[in-house]
Amino acid sequence: MKKLTLRTIPIFSTLLCVLAAPAAQSAIALDRTRVIYDGAQKSVSMNVSNENKQLPYLAQGWIEDAYGKKITSPLTVLPPVQRIEPGAKSQVKVQGLPAANSLPQDRESLFYFNLREIPPRSDKPNTLQIALQTRIKLFYRPKALMQTASETASPYQEKITLTKVGDKYQVNNPTPYFVTIVDGSSSIKGQSAKGFEPLMVEPKGSAMLTTSALGNSPVLTYINDYGARPQLKFSCKGNSCLASRVKE
Repeated sequence: MKKLTLRTIPIFSTLLCVLAAPAAQSAIALDRTRVIYDGAQKSVSMNVSNENKQLPYLAQGWIEDAYGKKITSPLTVLPPVQRIEPGAKSQVKVQGLPAANSLPQDRESLFYFNLREIPPRSDKPNTLQIALQTRIKLFYRPKALMQTASETASPYQEKITLTKVGDKYQVNNPTPYFVTIVDGSSSIKGQSAKGFEPLMVEPKGSAMLTTSALGNSPVLTYINDYGARPQLKFSCKGNSCLASRVKE
């Protein structure tokens, strides 16, 4: 989840003070950090709330494609703009259009859901108002790929493998789902490996990890459908490594 974190700022404040200030808390809050759109459904709804108890805010939503381009099809946001009263809750909906049927049905498609808060106009002189924005991943998951309760007991992320290439590892994703790796270490509960950079591996794809500090039994942390961060421990034979779940 990516947030832009500037708030109402007096225009006579120095740039240094702005940059040094701690991140402001969003007034408009979303109830999740990622969206899984069930291809069998016409829409998916999310809860939004105005955490500011004194002021109403506008909430503006839109969709971007995998390249960051704003789109209105095959998915759209309803309502595109709404007013949320102080301390109130509401909903925003991602609606599927007929063009969604043309999306690949053998793998997930990636989009981004954006929600921008717009504060009420300030009555104070010499102020600059900048809206905060939340951007999260939105995965369109075809009906055939929606998992049953029994299937979720064996997460699809456990099917990824590693291949040692020189002193680094390549992540191989044989599944039809996107897999997001957010951390790596050389042992369970170990510190994050030096030089590690998060990455997302596309369905049926592969990607190289950036660090060579994962040792002979790498441990990777991924983000699941609910935003939790389970770990996978890999056992290697030669240059090939298989994953097993780390028990909490």
